[in-house]
Parts: sequence; C-alpha cells; structure tokens
Amino acid sequence: MRFTVDRLDHIVLHCDDVDITASWYQRVLGMDREEFGDARRTALKFGGQKINLRPVNADLSRWHTSDQVRTGSADLCFITAVGPDEIANHLRKCGVTIVDGPAAKFGALGPMTSVYCRDPDGNLIEIATYLD
Repeated sequence: MRFTVDRLDHIVLHCDDVDITASWYQRVLGMDREEFGDARRTALKFGGQKINLRPVNADLSRWHTSDQVRTGSADLCFITAVGPDEIANHLRKCGVTIVDGPAAKFGALGPMTSVYCRDPDGNLIEIATYLD
C-alpha cells in the first residue's frame, strides 16, 4: 500500500535565545506564541502549523533531533495573502533587513513573488505571495 503526505505539521528551529526568536516571529510574521509540555517548551503557531523552538544548548538526549544541531541552518518559506510591496514595507517598518526581493520565484503552486530576510538566528526567511 502506498501513502502520500498531506501537509507539514511542524518544524523545529534550534535557536540561541528562545525569547528573542519567539518575539521576532510574533512581531514580524504575526505568529502566536504558545507554551506547551511539562518542560515548558515554546512554539509559534500560524494557520494549522507550528514551529517548535529549541535552545541550541538544551539537553538533547530526551528529544529526537537532527545529527547537526546548530542555529541558522534552515531555509523557511511562508506564504502570505498580501502583495510583495506590502511585505517589503512591513519588514522595513519592523527594522528587518531585506536580503533579496521582491523577486519572481516558483513555489509549490506555481509562480510567486518572494522577499527574503533573516531571523535573529540567521535562518533564511522567504515571505512569498501568489498574488500578481
């Protein structure tokens, strides 16, 4: 029997400082912060997905994790329903440096326009729209 994957549920980002990283995603991308579990872990929720934040210096023996735990090694693409100029203007108002864009790209659903920046840990963040 063959199965297919429906959607991404969550990812884990390793970060230097959970509070700084969570605050950035709340302020810049409007995500909701949530504390969960008996270890008082932190997650960022948006739509039907979430990002779990894990301090890079955490005791990793109790979690399943990648072999290479380091900050700044992820490339994440988020889709928004506003135009690329609005994305760029919002980033500038938040004091976030734009790395590239708006630029024509090709996403999972076809042509899109992307604006790139970096989060506090150095991860590449792509904010894209399928709007013309």
